Amino acid sequence: MAWGWTRHGDGKHLAPGEVVRPDERLSWPRMVGFGAQHVIAMFGATFVFPLVMGLDPNVAVMMSGVATILFLLIVKGKVPSYLGTSASFVGGVLAIRAVMGGDTAGTDAIVTGAILVAGFVLALSGVAIHVLGVQIIHRIFPPVVTGAVVMLIGFGLAYVVADVYWPQDHWVALLTMVITFLVIVLFKGFVGRIGVLVGLVAGFVLSWVLDRMVGPVTSVLPGANLRDAAGAACPAEGTYCVATAFPHDRVNLGSVADAAWVGLPNFHVPDFRMSAVLLVLPAVIALIAENIGHVKAVGEMTRTDVDPYVGRAVLADGVGTMVTSAVGGSPTTTYAENIGVMAATKVYSTAAYYIAGVIAILFGLIPKFGALVAATPGGVLGGVTVILYGMIGLLGAKIWIENRVNLADPVNMVPVGAGIILAIGPVQHHIAGEFTLEGIALGTIVVLGGYHLLRAIARQSTEPVRSDEPVRSDNG
Repeated sequence: MAWGWTRHGDGKHLAPGEVVRPDERLSWPRMVGFGAQHVIAMFGATFVFPLVMGLDPNVAVMMSGVATILFLLIVKGKVPSYLGTSASFVGGVLAIRAVMGGDTAGTDAIVTGAILVAGFVLALSGVAIHVLGVQIIHRIFPPVVTGAVVMLIGFGLAYVVADVYWPQDHWVALLTMVITFLVIVLFKGFVGRIGVLVGLVAGFVLSWVLDRMVGPVTSVLPGANLRDAAGAACPAEGTYCVATAFPHDRVNLGSVADAAWVGLPNFHVPDFRMSAVLLVLPAVIALIAENIGHVKAVGEMTRTDVDPYVGRAVLADGVGTMVTSAVGGSPTTTYAENIGVMAATKVYSTAAYYIAGVIAILFGLIPKFGALVAATPGGVLGGVTVILYGMIGLLGAKIWIENRVNLADPVNMVPVGAGIILAIGPVQHHIAGEFTLEGIALGTIVVLGGYHLLRAIARQSTEPVRSDEPVRSDNG
């Protein structure tokens, strides 16, 4: 059932080795804390990726809450998950903007129209999986592939830490990481189980204190410090600009002061162009693999058979993408960041995700709170995400170990190794025009296609000689 949870134990504590299952909950105040932690975990990427794609982040955040609630209803509460903004569409969306000529309102509508169609295709894929049965998933996505997909979902986000968050303030990132380490390991109760949230808040406070005691930090802020050769801010498009490190406060609350307390995001209706649709459709392949990897990871963590819900999960993600893009929002996917939170807390209750969905909707309606969360310093996010992404990647290794995957077999080792390197790079592969496959999407395709290609070749090479064929000697 999608609604109704039984209280786990006394609602306060977990014994060693215990987990809170999807249909269970702790006390409601504690569940609110877990829900808030899931919002924090998803917020950075869900807010940043729309900015990268030129879409309204407030719409993305609010509609991610709507999409998450729809997802939980469609999967009947069996697969705990948060639907945040998908990074798989970034390349296709940027290609659309390049072809259509800039970041205009008309182009925004064309972008969301293409995303909506991709969501429809994803939903149809989910229906097909559900009708044909989970067996087809086992054939297409055996443990070696699903483990690899989970691994490259986590490790494929390493560049976000290395290139975006950590360089903004590497000492705060390091201290935030250590604080989170200690909280998760040393505190066994509720505090330990929201260690990621505690670490993030501690890093935020630390950054604020350092601004006042030590002064500004000198670093590169993505998209905020494009300078010309003289060091001045770039005045116009076409001027040669470089990313330049400059002094700035770690915590900038200016946007919080300027933001309204209550307000609606900027909704818009989509526009449909087949040429744009073709540029984003390849992302559907990556989303199917991501959803399957997510469901597999949840099954491994909760030790329950959720395979019958794989089709529903893919369908739900497609529906979520359709609903969000219909009002100008971003494409959705099951969020790796929140898998990391569940792995750290051992709390898999879907109640936390319903709460997270409601909080996200409120964030979208209360711009000031959204601005406060968005003001989280990049260094703090670096210290937190390096833990979350690493834990996600190791869940893939856990799938291999528990299914006794033979990585000595070249059929397994070669495509998996190649796919992971492509994702971690992230390597870019130019297809045609402005369309490029890269990172997680490219790695997923190589793992999936490479495994089945090599497996088919290996099977052909080991087939026995037919009885009606002449047997040749070694000498021919």
